[in-house]
Amino acid sequence: MTDRPRIAFQGVPGAYSHMACTAARPEMEPVGFKTFAEALAAVEKGQCDLGMIAIENSLGGRVADIHHLLPASSLSIIGEHFQPVRHQLLGPKGTTLDSLKTIASHEQALAQCRELFRELGAEALDFGDTAGAAREAAERNDPTFGAIASELAAEIYGLEIVRSRIEDKLGNTTRFVIMSRRGEEPDPLDGRALTSIIFQVRSIPGALYKALGGFATNGVNIIKLESYITDQSFTVAQFYAELEGHPSDPAVANALEELQFFCATMKRLGTYPMSPWREQNAAT
Repeated sequence: MTDRPRIAFQGVPGAYSHMACTAARPEMEPVGFKTFAEALAAVEKGQCDLGMIAIENSLGGRVADIHHLLPASSLSIIGEHFQPVRHQLLGPKGTTLDSLKTIASHEQALAQCRELFRELGAEALDFGDTAGAAREAAERNDPTFGAIASELAAEIYGLEIVRSRIEDKLGNTTRFVIMSRRGEEPDPLDGRALTSIIFQVRSIPGALYKALGGFATNGVNIIKLESYITDQSFTVAQFYAELEGHPSDPAVANALEELQFFCATMKRLGTYPMSPWREQNAAT
């Protein structure tokens, strides 16, 4: 226990979320929790100052449950962080590719290493997080049971790297959002910003088309738009959107006003600085 401010993440030491905390907030003490819900709750209750929450991966897509947790949370997004993901195939001493029968990891990591499973024919075991799978492999000390996790996890839990860089595609990256009890909107003059919202349109023909029309007429770029079902009848969808700009910009303000006119509900999750990673890794 230290006097440093604390940042919550989902997982155990050695997880990529742990690495993201260290990279983005080195002055803070990372604190692991079993689930995303528990990590968010720790920030809401004041047990931790910030939360580092994985939201999507360049290979595996969006992280399950996050878009269902965000609308119910009282927290605000104050930043984003892009964490390189370099998967290692780990096992206890004596493990070989031929000896492995079961390989455990988080479902996202398993999805990012499909070619490995095709090659080895091993069983994929969904685990709570990558580093937790590494810890389980160390505790079992069984050369038939391996894990997909980080190099840091191998060091922490005393495992050997059976094969390095096993992700299907190099450049694999996970995007995190940084959550806080207090919104910390950036100064509009400090650089480019993103605004994240969740909304549900009214149940009338053309509502989504009309709702999004305001972004086009005001010249506001939507860089992400996802829908997901929220009820058992499969008739009600919520939309998660990220747009370029700050609400103090008249164009963004007008677009959001038009959107709200066609919405049954709308919640702004936060406005935060756009990570320099985006421009540095922009497609040419």
